[in-house]
Amino acid sequence: MSTFQAVAVTRLYRIIADQIAGRIRAGDFPRGGRLPSERELAEQLQVSRASIREALIALEIEGYVEVRVGTGVFVTITPEGAAFPAASSTAANALPGHDDIGPFDLLEARMLIEPECAALAAQQATPAQIATIRDTHAAMSLTDSPGQHDREFHSAIAMACGNAALASAVAHLWNLTQASSLYSRMQDYFVNTQVWAAAHAEHQRILAAIMARDPIRARHAMHTHLLGILARLREDVDSLTDHRGYP
Repeated sequence: MSTFQAVAVTRLYRIIADQIAGRIRAGDFPRGGRLPSERELAEQLQVSRASIREALIALEIEGYVEVRVGTGVFVTITPEGAAFPAASSTAANALPGHDDIGPFDLLEARMLIEPECAALAAQQATPAQIATIRDTHAAMSLTDSPGQHDREFHSAIAMACGNAALASAVAHLWNLTQASSLYSRMQDYFVNTQVWAAAHAEHQRILAAIMARDPIRARHAMHTHLLGILARLREDVDSLTDHRGYP
């Protein structure tokens, strides 16, 4: 009896990366040459600039290009030296839950779920759960590795929302985030002490709303926090991949 083959779920940025990598392997872009600007690529491929940004950083991870801040994106391998497997082979094995999900998709998904978790936590959290949220928030400012406490803070809120399905969804989104090589690469580029300080201040507002048992304010504070992350990421990636003003 024949069996069915797994159906690939290919992300848009992965399709874009495949096309650009194929052009590089075909010799259309020589080693050391600069790719078209982000704006030009978005227009040619008829996609958003955010998807182009994700694709370019994915290609850098795979060794096809080098992103030079303020200058552009340059090809780093020759067609003959493209010993990397075709990007489509990665996509062909991609199934939901694997690490091919882009940072912007992940953040947008979190914005749909985590504000409601915060609102529910403000209504239903026990004193012990609120204490856990408060402790994880405090721990974030007392360590050289705030990322772990960042997840613990968000997880504690999800666990306090009183809905096991929502808490599981939040945990899964964080697992996908931490498994994403693209997300990790962006963190390496952009996350610094100033970013963590901003996140800590935003966490404080979420915590205050939950402790005040104010679901409307808690929902708004969480949404503002995640929107802030998304906005900062878009602004940072703009500065990294956009090379307007260069020939």
